[in-house]
Amino acid sequence: MGIVTPFPHAQQPNQVGFDRLELGRILDLYGRMVAAGHWRYYAIDLGQDAAVFAAFRRAAERPEFRIEKRPALRNRQGMWALLGEHGAVLKRGHELGPVLAPVERRLMKLVD
Repeated sequence: MGIVTPFPHAQQPNQVGFDRLELGRILDLYGRMVAAGHWRYYAIDLGQDAAVFAAFRRAAERPEFRIEKRPALRNRQGMWALLGEHGAVLKRGHELGPVLAPVERRLMKLVD
């Protein structure tokens, strides 16, 4: 038998990430937007302060929307934010569903 040595810095994570349910909800929206012809590419950035999901119309452009998760803002205005193409905050909240609502509204079409 050997001696088990604890891994250094195991107590505090060095990056923010999406959990399985959050990423599933975001990728579901992304898939529906791709099927509707709005988006073609995405990028994920996992940093120390925030996790960002960016959706693009074309690869050579700025992202049309960015979905940010900032846990440091959890007790203030909410850790979720939806940012537009030019960086303006379109929606902010404590839960992911209402923050994604403006993007989901783009998928609704009136049918006779």
